[in-house]
Amino acid sequence: MTSWIAAFLLLAAAPVASASELTVSAASSLTESFRDIATAYQKAHPGTRIDLNFAASGVLLQQIARGAPVDVLASADEATMDQAVKGGHVDPATRRVFARNALWVIVPPDTRRPLTSLQSLAQPEVTRVAIGNPDSVPVGRYAHAALQSAALWTAVQRKTITTQNVRQSLDYVARGEVDAGFVYATDAQAMPGRVKRAFQVPVSAGITYPLAVASHSGRASEAQRFVAFVQSAAGQAILRRHGFSAP
Repeated sequence: MTSWIAAFLLLAAAPVASASELTVSAASSLTESFRDIATAYQKAHPGTRIDLNFAASGVLLQQIARGAPVDVLASADEATMDQAVKGGHVDPATRRVFARNALWVIVPPDTRRPLTSLQSLAQPEVTRVAIGNPDSVPVGRYAHAALQSAALWTAVQRKTITTQNVRQSLDYVARGEVDAGFVYATDAQAMPGRVKRAFQVPVSAGITYPLAVASHSGRASEAQRFVAFVQSAAGQAILRRHGFSAP
């Protein structure tokens, strides 16, 4: 059973939440920061519980489209949120950009291959490159677009190891199972000493993170309060601590 199906079944089988509970589905790259934000929110609003669900942004959207009980969606790209709005799965009036990130190529810390640019990935010595599935993982779409723009996709594609989310790419690099991987700056920060940043990859339109209240949420007011908290000084301080920049 794939991980997203298992996650969906767990959500769908969950009991109906009380008025003080919120389910927040967030992109995998938000794992540490949103755990801290949820803790801070619960402390600021005693009696409120935040249930977090992490996966690739495209998988989260599929879960919501299939009826998973979600109150807030936070994605790692605008394209996924655009689809959520188009499908009527989120309230567009509540949509907000709350953070920015950067795309990096990382390598195992003991690598002997100096990688300094996308062109480096075309070297014959580089045989395995972790990249999120461009069909459902935003970091994969960013990487795919950058490689295409540099006319390197054909050369690198046969070396790619497709992953289900950015954290899987991070793990592959940390375990030395690939020569390099595309992740966000915040992911590289999450494993200090276990991965090494090789070079930053330019992304023409930048990398922005939007969030919005799910259209079918039965706790819309509480969900909007959570969205506001993420944008507040306290929420933004947590995001900065984990390597995100202001929107």
